[in-house]
Amino acid sequence: MLTMIMGAILAAAGEVAEAVMNLQPIAALGAALGASLAAIGAGIGIGKIGGSAMEAIARQPEAAGDIRSNMIVIAALIEGVALFAVIVSALAIFIK
Repeated sequence: MLTMIMGAILAAAGEVAEAVMNLQPIAALGAALGASLAAIGAGIGIGKIGGSAMEAIARQPEAAGDIRSNMIVIAALIEGVALFAVIVSALAIFIK
């Protein structure tokens, strides 16, 4: 079972590599740049949320549960937007 899954993953990776090799270099560069900027932006955003949440908890410890739950929801929303941006950047490779 595991070998079949690994075989499917390797086959898909080979198809992706072949698609990238057939691309124009500018499109591949744009896709990589877009995906990396989305990942960096999400990291910065989640870092700011975490830092602000810790500061808020330090100022008002009795509200820690509410602050933590709001922080998790906002971080999930940021990760969703970042994933969407990475997927759109990856689609630039396959759509010509």
